[in-house]
Amino acid sequence: MTSRKWAEVTLGDVLEVQNGFAFSSKKFSSSAGMPLIRIRDLKDSGKNATRFDGAFDEAYLVSDGDLLIGMDGEFVCYQWSGGSALLNQRVCRLHGFSGDLHARFLFYGINEFLTKIEEETPYTTVKHLSSRTIKSIQFPLPPMDTQERVVAILDQAFAALDLARVHAEANLKDAGDLQDGLIANAIDHATAGGTESIKLGELCKIARGGSPRPIKKFLTTSADGINWIKISDATASGKFIKSTKERITKDGVSRSRLVTSGSFLLTNSMSFGRPYILRTEGCIHDGWLVLEPDYSKVDQDYLYYLLGSRQVFNEFDRLAAGSTVRNLNINLASSVIVMLPPLHKQREAVNRIESAVTLSTRLTDRYRDQLSDLGTLRQSLLQQAFSGQLT
Repeated sequence: MTSRKWAEVTLGDVLEVQNGFAFSSKKFSSSAGMPLIRIRDLKDSGKNATRFDGAFDEAYLVSDGDLLIGMDGEFVCYQWSGGSALLNQRVCRLHGFSGDLHARFLFYGINEFLTKIEEETPYTTVKHLSSRTIKSIQFPLPPMDTQERVVAILDQAFAALDLARVHAEANLKDAGDLQDGLIANAIDHATAGGTESIKLGELCKIARGGSPRPIKKFLTTSADGINWIKISDATASGKFIKSTKERITKDGVSRSRLVTSGSFLLTNSMSFGRPYILRTEGCIHDGWLVLEPDYSKVDQDYLYYLLGSRQVFNEFDRLAAGSTVRNLNINLASSVIVMLPPLHKQREAVNRIESAVTLSTRLTDRYRDQLSDLGTLRQSLLQQAFSGQLT
């Protein structure tokens, strides 16, 4: 991405990489003390950061404008804007710049280098970044007046892009809220009058998946393998799961749970409660709940929209167990009570919903396209800037 006209510098020669400190969790607080920057706090500059209520070395204080990088997971550089805060372990700070390198010029350019490093970094569960690797980055170093011009151009352009992104994200949320409201209205209309109040566990047989371990031992590329249905096989906006990327051996089936076409799958942890309808068969791991409905009582499409409705999700949310990772287990899902109108009213509701979804989907697609275009434009500007085309 860099211009051949520009010299390069090793970052360790022109700045310092300061690793955070392992502050004692015994002194963590929700209200008192100094905000503590952990990896999860970088993206929003610590709006919900835990606080440290104890003595600390001021060498670990950061302030607005500092460049910070999380050392685990996704390698991304953020510019801090959350005021004075403490640098916790596994977050590093870039500071002590020489007069040859503009900090904001580095901020605009470093993420492409970090992305390449992340792609090349091996990992078992989480990828780890070292300060030595950051120091070894060969970074472009045009004259300071060129750096300042690039920064001024990008600051102005990105301010406009960020404002456009905020509007597009707000419109996207509004489109989603509109769809939720239209679905709720259709269900309310269908359940007005005579309905049956029924527990989800009485309407569906509910079971949890199982994971053969170690899973690598049971994966196969053989054509007679059994579909291995993972959450990554479902799309965020999709209704059906029709195929899988992986298969497991027949020996793995006895250690998992075999599910059939027409069943419903619910994610049961983290972003739990998202329904999908199976259009294939295969085995599911323990991150899924499977629901096998009594189709003499419920229309398939009606159940899909009901399970995905705000009303049912709120029940899942209320019942979900665990403080760090929320889990939706069989008993909790089974206890959710839903209102079930006669089948003909269910089908009328589905017709209303699908007309509404067609409209809201057009809006959603439009705003997603806008966000994608803004991201592409942002990347194009960075590419031009660091190939010398903006100066």
